[in-house]
Amino acid sequence: MKDIFKLYLSALSLVASAQAPKINAEVKRPKLVVGIVVDQMKMEYLNRFYNDFSESGFKKLLRDGYTYHNMHYNYMPTFTGPGHASIFTGTTPAVHGIVGNEWFNKATGKNLYCTDDAGVTTIGNGTEAEGKMSPKILQASTITDELKLSTNFKGKVIGLSIKDRGAILPAGHFADWAFWFSKSGNFISSSFYGKSLPAWVTQFNNEKNYEKYVNQSWDLLKAKETYNESLPDDNPYEGKLNKKQAFFPYALAELTKPGDVGILRTTPFGNNFLADFAQKTIENEQLGKDDETDFLTVSFSATDYVGHMYGPRSIELQDTYLRLDQTLGTFIQYLDINVGKDNYLLFLTADHAGAENVMHLKDNRYDVEDTNEKNIEHGIAEFTKTQFGDNLLLTYDSFNVFLDKVKIKEKGLELSKVKNAVKEYLYTQKHIKRVYDESEIIAGSVADNYLNFVSKGYDPVQNGELILIDKPAYMQYQTTGTSHGSPYSYDTHVPCLFYGWGIKKGENFEKKDITQIAPTLALKLKTTLPNGTDAIPLTEVLNK
Repeated sequence: MKDIFKLYLSALSLVASAQAPKINAEVKRPKLVVGIVVDQMKMEYLNRFYNDFSESGFKKLLRDGYTYHNMHYNYMPTFTGPGHASIFTGTTPAVHGIVGNEWFNKATGKNLYCTDDAGVTTIGNGTEAEGKMSPKILQASTITDELKLSTNFKGKVIGLSIKDRGAILPAGHFADWAFWFSKSGNFISSSFYGKSLPAWVTQFNNEKNYEKYVNQSWDLLKAKETYNESLPDDNPYEGKLNKKQAFFPYALAELTKPGDVGILRTTPFGNNFLADFAQKTIENEQLGKDDETDFLTVSFSATDYVGHMYGPRSIELQDTYLRLDQTLGTFIQYLDINVGKDNYLLFLTADHAGAENVMHLKDNRYDVEDTNEKNIEHGIAEFTKTQFGDNLLLTYDSFNVFLDKVKIKEKGLELSKVKNAVKEYLYTQKHIKRVYDESEIIAGSVADNYLNFVSKGYDPVQNGELILIDKPAYMQYQTTGTSHGSPYSYDTHVPCLFYGWGIKKGENFEKKDITQIAPTLALKLKTTLPNGTDAIPLTEVLNK
């Protein structure tokens, strides 16, 4: 009887074991994570240019990876610095502190750049100013920081970009290196990361690899009739490269200034040059070659420069994306061969999108006007002179109104009275949708979606006394090209693609927030969550 009872218990144990959920406690990670940011890329470009893409670039990621079709930024201002910081911290400017690319610092009375650091120096062949950069101002940790901590600093983290902020902010506080482009044609860094450039970087710079791009002509990649998704070449909404030319072909050597190859930024070849350097980085730093997970961030900036210069409907922009598609295809193939198809996790997104050109909309009967920051600033200053007998505006910058509190106090005025008067004045302007003061912003309101966007991008220590929002389609920029910064979908809607290690094929059309990427990576890599994140992941790419 005892033997039968033991068999019965054994059978029950087996059944219970079979029915219990299996929890995999083993920490499995890819050998390499590659985080790609395409500066100013609208999700719409993947659709508009789809038929002209190759099979090995964007289409490969869409076909074999997981696509979030409805990924958005959840704050304003939608600028490059805040965008990169938000992707990798999993939180918004209100928490991570990068409230713009450059903003007026109330404490010092001077402008502050998002990666300024007067305490470091340039390493490499760049100007003094180009290298005085670090992540010092970034207040929150990044997913790259958490990977460093989780691997006991054994995994490498390196950030690359044409722009300094595009390299520095994604790589975080603990990065081994961040490298960015100098107008000298070299990749440089700062003493925050080391005393001198690695020998292989110096060798890459000494080879003057930029020359093969600057010395060639920028002509159309494909036959002109391919570009029927864009406006005609040399249309009135385009700017001119180096203020000289707005039509193909571009003889870059003739347009380049002596001793300054910065023109490379505003051509698709800036992306090619960065991809060349990315491959050299993987090769020389031996990324993905051991059991500790490494993280490489690559931010392609040329798309932003071209977008600003020529606008979202230009042939130049379309050609830039068709060329980037080929560059991506080559880079993915390189990763497959040198890291291994199943050994790397790649994700691709953007730091913001971009608006339609205002004059193009206006010429097609959209009742909208171009606005200008200087005109807004002048208008506020003149209003306060008329209303209070003196200019009470300290400055206007990136939707922020900074009032001169010292002068207001000296004149015996109440700050609240001045703020309310300026608000009333601004609401008389055709382009204004909303104006909020700092008390409204800090209090917030779930009923006001615009206020929520502003609140998530606002730091009371750094931002102005008033924040304004333009009406849809208005843009505080020049009449040619495009810009960004608003809370509207044309500035917030970006691609989000996951590919490679542990990623199943699929797609999702539900609205998602950009701040969900970092906690998703933390959970997938089994690291600590970045310290400022709301920790709401994209569960679809966590489930195998």
